[in-house]
Amino acid sequence: MPLTPLTDLPAGTLGFRATGTVTADDYREVLDPAVDAAVAAGGRVNLVYVLGDDFERYSLGAMWQDARLEGVPHGAWGRFAMVTGHSVLAEAVHLLGFLFPGDLRIFPVDKVADAVAWASEEPVD
Repeated sequence: MPLTPLTDLPAGTLGFRATGTVTADDYREVLDPAVDAAVAAGGRVNLVYVLGDDFERYSLGAMWQDARLEGVPHGAWGRFAMVTGHSVLAEAVHLLGFLFPGDLRIFPVDKVADAVAWASEEPVD
């Protein structure tokens, strides 16, 4: 499956690795239920999202499902760590980061452990 959960993460932190082409079904079957469960549990959603060298692209449907994540209450988002070696994608996320309601940081592909550590920390208010 192109979207697989990361394991052994600290409590309160979700993580996923995207490979190949990520589709809307990947969001509906993997990412959305995990985010919904985290929101229902009442904590902030802290997310680590790894787009390694084997990631190719998002389908149009996946981009639509991604946009639907805006429906998650803004106060539910904590930290979002994107891990990628795709410079164009990293730059696009950086430029649009102001739209994300939580804290956002981009990490190089060899710094997954640093991304997990940062995402799982409590933000300083």
